[in-house]
Amino acid sequence: MIVLGHQNPDCDSLCSAIALSALFNKIGKQATPALQGEPNPEALFLLQKAKLEKPKILSSVAGEDVFLVDFSDWGQGTLDMKEAKILGIVDHHKLGDITTNEPVECWIWPVGCSATIVYNMYKFYNQIVDGPIAKLMMGAIISDTVNFRGPTTTDMDKEAVKGLAKIAGVEDVQGFAREQFEAKSDINNVPAAELILRDQKIFQMAGHKLAIGQLELTDLKTALSKKTQMIAELEKLQAEKDYHSSILLLTDINKLDTIALIISIDADKVAQALNSKVKDHTFELPGVVSRKKQIIPFLQTAFDS
Repeated sequence: MIVLGHQNPDCDSLCSAIALSALFNKIGKQATPALQGEPNPEALFLLQKAKLEKPKILSSVAGEDVFLVDFSDWGQGTLDMKEAKILGIVDHHKLGDITTNEPVECWIWPVGCSATIVYNMYKFYNQIVDGPIAKLMMGAIISDTVNFRGPTTTDMDKEAVKGLAKIAGVEDVQGFAREQFEAKSDINNVPAAELILRDQKIFQMAGHKLAIGQLELTDLKTALSKKTQMIAELEKLQAEKDYHSSILLLTDINKLDTIALIISIDADKVAQALNSKVKDHTFELPGVVSRKKQIIPFLQTAFDS
C-alpha cells in the first residue's frame, strides 16, 4: 500500500504520509509513504530536524493500492489516480470529489492538521509514535495552525502537539516553531516561477478551475519585491492551463494578514467574494491566514450562486 500526499508537498502531506505509513506497518499493514514532487523548504527542514529520509516521489499510481493523506480531490492527485484502488483517506479539508466503487476507510475531521488525526489514529490502535516521527508531526501541526494562531486551530491540535513534543523530547516548542518559520520564510534566492507553485492547489468551482497558492512568511518585504516577476509567472500559468483564476496568497504569519496577487478572467468577482477590491493585480485581505477556512468557502459560494 502507498500512502500518498497531495501535489506540491507541504509539511502536513509529507509528515502525515510518513507517520501514517509507520502506523500501518506497526499494525501489520505493509505501507510506504510517497510524495508528488519535491517537498517545500519547511518540510525539508522538518525532515532534517528529525533525521529522516525523504520519501520516494511518484508521478504514477495506476494499479496500486493507495491511502490518501491531506486531500480528497482527484485534481490534487496523480493524473492516473483513478486507475488506482483508493483504500482510505485522512484529511482535514472539506470533502472533495473523489468517489470509489467500494467502501473505504475515512478519517475526515474538522481540525487544523491531518497530522492531528494521525496522532489520534495511533491512540485508537494503541500504538506509540516513534520519536523522530513525533517531531515531524509536531512540526506539521505547528505549520498548519500557524503555531496555534490560525482560525483552524482546535484543542485537539494543541493536545496533539503537547503529546508529540513529549515523545520527541522537544522542551522548547516555541523555539522550535521560530526556527521552523525562519526556514519557511527564506525566499531570497527562490525564482518567482517556483514561488507561485510552492503550495498551489487546484479547486473546481462551478465548472471553473482556480489555482490558489500560498506563501506563509514572517514578513512580506522580500515577496513583494518579487511582485512583478510573480505576476508575470501567474500570467504564463493562466495561459498554459486555462484557469479561471491564478492566485497567490502572501500571508504574513506575524501580522496575520494576507496580500493576494491575481490573474483572472474575472478578478473583481474573486475579490468581491472576499470583501476586497483589485488594484494592479493585487487585493488585500486583512485578518486572513487560512485558505481552507477564510478563502475557499466564500469563493465556492460566489461561484455556485
